[in-house]
Amino acid sequence: MRNSMIVIKLLQVLTIYALFYSRLCCYGFSTTSTPISTRNSNSIKRSDDITITSKEYKDAMSTIDVASKSSTPSDDLFDAVRVIDRNALKIYPDNESKEELWKRSYGSWKLVLATGGGKFTSFKKVPIFAFAMLDEINFGNGIGLNEDLILLSLLGPHELITKIRQMIINIDDIYIGSRNITNIVPKFIGDGMALKKRPIDYKKEKGSSSRPPAFTFIAASDTSLVARGGTGGIAIWTRLEKDIRPAAYSNSSS
Repeated sequence: MRNSMIVIKLLQVLTIYALFYSRLCCYGFSTTSTPISTRNSNSIKRSDDITITSKEYKDAMSTIDVASKSSTPSDDLFDAVRVIDRNALKIYPDNESKEELWKRSYGSWKLVLATGGGKFTSFKKVPIFAFAMLDEINFGNGIGLNEDLILLSLLGPHELITKIRQMIINIDDIYIGSRNITNIVPKFIGDGMALKKRPIDYKKEKGSSSRPPAFTFIAASDTSLVARGGTGGIAIWTRLEKDIRPAAYSNSSS
């Protein structure tokens, strides 16, 4: 009983910590798929010629990769992301190209850069170790001291809406360290994290305009992952060399 109370207290502290930084750095999710469109939008090329094999796409992706690998935003990083985002219909013209985007997104990622929301036009460094994990079945994310010492993590099956490059997130399990503590999580914490909730549950809520958490994917490479967050902000992850799952979900079948 005493150990359970300690775990619950620790979970409460970590939850507050994670939620604070998620709002501060825009780690939230959104169901919007509207391209970012601020700051000199006419200067960003939108053309039928920009495809995944074009020089413009490769140059933009190279800029993103350099920034994500170094965790340092360049002056032209925001515009590089916008080149891809504004031309997404041509870069990902069919389900096959979108499926390839999903596959490139599989892996373990460290969140390194983020804007503060849709109205901001520059990226800032993320001040904590925050990770994301995507495989064929699950999406997971969490915070820690580094990739070997994870403090708090969430895990659940995702639902991919290929047509709009969107991934709906479901949270089924909560971990401290790599220990699954879902069964001892207080109800108010579970409710606040939408534990075990599914998209249909949001629709059933009377008088609520809430929608399930989701990512809209913009780009992915061997080095970087780019997606839109809860207030229209953009987040950039860099790929981790190690699989994060043993450290975050050691007793999970994922």
